Amino acid sequence: MGIDRFDLDAQLAPAYGSPCGAQPRPVIGITGNYAEPECKLGEAYYKSVAAAGGTPLVVPPVADVDAIAAALDRVDGLLLSGGADINPLFEGKEPQPALHSINAERDLPELLAVRMAYNRRLPMLGICRGVQALAVALGGSVAQDIAATATVKHSQDARRGEPTHTVELREGSTLRSLYGTGRIAVNSFHHQAVADVGPKFRVAATAADGVVEAMESSEYLPIIGVQWHPECLAEGGPLFGWLVGEAAGYRQARRTLGRVLTLDSHCDTPMKFASGAHFERRDPQLLVDLHKMADGGQDATVMVAYLPQPKPGEGFGGLVGMPACGPKAYADMMFDRIEALPAACAGRVAIARTPADLAANKAAGRKSIMLGIENGLALEGDVANVGHFARRGAVYITLCHNGDNDLCDSARGCSTHGGVSELGAKAIAEMNRMGVMVDLSHASERSFYDALDVSRLPIVCSHSSSRALCDHPRNLTDDQMRALAAKGGVAQTTFYAGFLRTGGEATVLDAMAHLEHAIGVMGIDHVGIGTDFDGDGGVPGMADSSDVVSFTRRLLARRYSEADIRKIWGGNFLRVMAQVQAARNANQPN
Repeated sequence: MGIDRFDLDAQLAPAYGSPCGAQPRPVIGITGNYAEPECKLGEAYYKSVAAAGGTPLVVPPVADVDAIAAALDRVDGLLLSGGADINPLFEGKEPQPALHSINAERDLPELLAVRMAYNRRLPMLGICRGVQALAVALGGSVAQDIAATATVKHSQDARRGEPTHTVELREGSTLRSLYGTGRIAVNSFHHQAVADVGPKFRVAATAADGVVEAMESSEYLPIIGVQWHPECLAEGGPLFGWLVGEAAGYRQARRTLGRVLTLDSHCDTPMKFASGAHFERRDPQLLVDLHKMADGGQDATVMVAYLPQPKPGEGFGGLVGMPACGPKAYADMMFDRIEALPAACAGRVAIARTPADLAANKAAGRKSIMLGIENGLALEGDVANVGHFARRGAVYITLCHNGDNDLCDSARGCSTHGGVSELGAKAIAEMNRMGVMVDLSHASERSFYDALDVSRLPIVCSHSSSRALCDHPRNLTDDQMRALAAKGGVAQTTFYAGFLRTGGEATVLDAMAHLEHAIGVMGIDHVGIGTDFDGDGGVPGMADSSDVVSFTRRLLARRYSEADIRKIWGGNFLRVMAQVQAARNANQPN
């Protein structure tokens, strides 16, 4: 040890000799073990994180959700360290005789941390006990002791850095990609193992006796759990580098979302309020609520008053279970429910009616809700009602839904008018005059082109994807996209599975393909996102508002600039809104 080791100025020179504000290292929270009366952590965990380019930060086992939330606010990834067995009571099971020691101080804090980190879409790596904590917290289960079924020795006597058995890495797994091979040798110090990975994971590796040795997210999230201890192996493997890299991407996405206003142009959340859903809570009935918006970094959404289209001879009131209620009154009732949300959310939410309102709310730390109408049936055949809904704050009216109405033919209709009706043309003109955007999602192709001809202002498709990738009449052809862009309009890619893929399960990868196809056809200035959340929208990887940060990470990974992301996450849609509302203002008497 040289004397220069004690020269603090020399030690600080690398940091002080570089410009201030250099790119910070991702912060990795490491769950601490509890050994009475102190929090303990094996040095290999934090040294491995530091060696991979991360900044380790110990998260002590404190079962205080506010303290856990504050800790998670300060990290970019979470490492779940090894330790004692998890109390089987957390799974509703009784302890078996072979259960080893449990850690009463640690279990609850760690399970809470896992659930909260998952909700925030934080990258996570679970090691040994950590993979079991992931399973227990997120819907899987753990075998208390595998001795009866194991034919491989899973608790070695050799030194911790000695690999003693092999595991098979599943084809197509992230782990196989990271290690570049199908089989690796690992160390082993467990008598418990994951018995059922649950719905949020898939098995990524198994031992020769079939024991689950690793699992990873089945939802396209950066979460991996391994049963072995990579921090003890001589080479360490790629897992710590993977975690730090994913954390860096998460950090970049979070910082981008802090600067970019994110608007989802279409959700059907108000439909759920009649069944007792609560927007102010983290409600399992909802894909869009205040907590999910906060977790995902989403700033704003357009909540629509959705009106189902009666079939010929069917009354609207009977269709919605309110015999005496007409379409206009029903839309007003839905707006009333939406406008009641700010009071329930203690000032954390506000109704926005203009792009300027959205910007002001973001600056004040509030989420924004805008109002829309899905189905021009709400006008009840009277174009004067456009003004009524404009005064209530509707930013767009979707001309029709699944079925022809008195304004136009639907993509799922029977060509009643051969496109836009005479009444529909008058309604479009009045929407132009009153500053309400014309939305052509759900419209037939002929209605689309008619409306494009009639409207003197750009139009929008608030939740429509590409017919070239999924041949569904609700989607837009490339020619429609080009025509829409030529008139200054925007098409908002939607995440309804049936509009993304004709066979098999649609995922976020399909949604990204639709968005990028639209960009290729229309250009970056004419696209956006309208999820259709709570209206059957949502796919693995973009399942609810929590995944706004996940999708933003994907955009960044594809090298979209912050300016591009600003346009995709609502900037283009708001450009049209501002143009349409400016025309309304020009029509107002002095």
